[in-house]
Amino acid sequence: MVSIRPSQAAARWIAGRGKHNLQCPITVLYTTRGIVTSTTTPHNISQLQESSVPSNSVAERRSLQERKDAIKQAKPFSEFLTDSFNREHDYLRISITERCNLRCLYCMPEEGIPLSPPPTQLTTPEIFYLSSLFVSQGVTKIRLTGGEPTVRRDILPLMHSIGSLRSKGLKELALTTNGISLYRKLDSMVEAGLTGVNLSLDTLDPFQFQIMTRRKGFDAVMKSIDRVLEMKKLGANVKLKINCVVMRGLNERELIPFVELGREQDLEVRFIEYMPFGGNKWSQKKMISFQEMVDIIRTKYPGLARIPGHKNDTSKTYQVPGFVGKVGFITSMTNDFCGTCNRLRITSDGNLKVCLHGNTEVSLRDLLREDNNGQPIDEEAFERIQKIETDRRDGLLPDETIIGWGPREQQLLEVIGAAVKRKQEKHAGMGELENMQNRPMILIGG
Repeated sequence: MVSIRPSQAAARWIAGRGKHNLQCPITVLYTTRGIVTSTTTPHNISQLQESSVPSNSVAERRSLQERKDAIKQAKPFSEFLTDSFNREHDYLRISITERCNLRCLYCMPEEGIPLSPPPTQLTTPEIFYLSSLFVSQGVTKIRLTGGEPTVRRDILPLMHSIGSLRSKGLKELALTTNGISLYRKLDSMVEAGLTGVNLSLDTLDPFQFQIMTRRKGFDAVMKSIDRVLEMKKLGANVKLKINCVVMRGLNERELIPFVELGREQDLEVRFIEYMPFGGNKWSQKKMISFQEMVDIIRTKYPGLARIPGHKNDTSKTYQVPGFVGKVGFITSMTNDFCGTCNRLRITSDGNLKVCLHGNTEVSLRDLLREDNNGQPIDEEAFERIQKIETDRRDGLLPDETIIGWGPREQQLLEVIGAAVKRKQEKHAGMGELENMQNRPMILIGG
């Protein structure tokens, strides 16, 4: 495998400490805002007693002291990412392109969509900077979405750059993909730190695949699934989830074949209730509810049973006794999970979207580019803006010079914080969602 080093200007800025022992703004945010790297700590710090460690173990005593120090220094979760219902948003989904090589029925209008002009899309330095900013505030999981993220030409160096944030607190780097070209890029993605793949596949029938996606490519998708499973057997720490949108009259007869994918394979198939988005011709008649899906599966596997999950899970997880894999149900329409929502989204044109089913957005891109005359920030511009701020901190420029990156960063955080505070307790109900104006799914990010 070829190693792709994160050599972008943004990566050098975040990873480096700068000259003259100066900390970059992101590092300052770590020390002033703090992030929670573990939510599980002893109820009483006195539980960690050095007397329990053998006196002749210097290394163990040092490790114990480091744990005690970490507990003492733990700080509250970022106020900017905590909403008015005390939900802490530590999961960020970033759409990195509007483009896609499929035309799925539920995602894109049949006539397609006009693509936005390239200058409106976030550049790689901008994506990496925003990733770094959110990680500095406590985000521990980043998922790259689209469109289809693998069609972005520089997705591999971008993922390697974001993967470098593991030293700053990032724990998970995931990808949502249709799998058409994943198998060709998977090795390098795993090297970058990829921990999870959500692969969209709505049918196991090659002919039906062409109907539902309006394109060919079934064999390539299956090749990607096989490659992920192969790498897992080789030791790669990558979770595989297959996402299936169930639509009445199209693929509900495939519920049981999908479940049986997990008989001997370590994967999770997640069935998604059909949701309304701009141009996808949603109707309640086409939607099959979570409970109806469970009932259909239990006609063959009556032992299908709920198993415990994480409080922030978007799906309700089940398992057939004796099966290796699991089955999940994403129930946005009939049984929402808004109360434990910890997700934020950034669209490919740089808008922050605090709820998938909300139509309120706020631009981070425009604020980010104010110091670059509103133009996209490339590598050269990123270095120039950062040098101005570094020089100002070093006393080489008077304070009344152009606004530096530090104040701009604070503005970004305040805009983010205000948007998060406006997040509603839950999204609209089924009867309202179908009449709400919202972007097509492909312009939001899967």
